[in-house]
Amino acid sequence: MAFSLRRTLGGALAGAAAAGVWAAQQPLDMRIFRVPYDDTELLGKAVTRSRAWPVAGIAMHLANGALFGALYANVAPRVPLPAHLKGPAAGLAEHLLTWPSTAVVGRLHPTGEDFPQLWGDHRAFAQATWRHLLFGMILGELEFALNGPGAEATNTTQQDEAPITVDISMNGHGDMSQASGIELI
Repeated sequence: MAFSLRRTLGGALAGAAAAGVWAAQQPLDMRIFRVPYDDTELLGKAVTRSRAWPVAGIAMHLANGALFGALYANVAPRVPLPAHLKGPAAGLAEHLLTWPSTAVVGRLHPTGEDFPQLWGDHRAFAQATWRHLLFGMILGELEFALNGPGAEATNTTQQDEAPITVDISMNGHGDMSQASGIELI
């Protein structure tokens, strides 16, 4: 599978933006679902225990979103779903694939004791489902707006030029009138 730089960058931008919306709305969904789980805290406290964890966490969250978006942008055109379902399907697929890892957060994370037990908590699962669905919807719509529906990005320098035509004859030697500059009737 060939990757288009333009498509990849558009997907990365869309993914980072979607991850930013995810992070910004977390305080609201924590109140709605009554689960005090913050993805940026999990990421930030994995690399630092200082007061800088929020900066590290948001940077890692945006980078993860950008990476996911870059991959999504190159895979989505080949997925046989309507365009408006591709982003949400990708977000939910990622959620279902990664959710089992919540069973070991408390044991493996450096500050695992700071986080609620997610595995087995139906509200936490619903919260994570909402976050991934929101991320996927925004990713899908932004990536489509930036890259359009085409599977391959076009070369813009050739796109604006008139097509080149070459007249050939059945014998493979071209058109004699064009070669000589004399039109034969």
